[in-house]
Amino acid sequence: MMGWITARLASGAVSKTLGVLLAAFTIALFLLNLRRAGERAGRLAERHSTSERTYEVQRQMLDAASRRPANRNALVERLRDGQF
Repeated sequence: MMGWITARLASGAVSKTLGVLLAAFTIALFLLNLRRAGERAGRLAERHSTSERTYEVQRQMLDAASRRPANRNALVERLRDGQF
């Protein structure tokens, strides 16, 4: 029985078929891995974009806080001067 299987696997047609199947399987795995890598890159790009927007809003808030009046008197003076 074992000799028959070995003889069949050693024949040219079966050997070529197995080689083609192995190559097709390898290519399929490569394409699936490529797809997963693309999805991961897309998620990272989206996360980066979200972080950039968050940092921009935080920077604007800090900038606005640095320009606010120090106390009520300073606020009244700015309002009188028309700077608001």
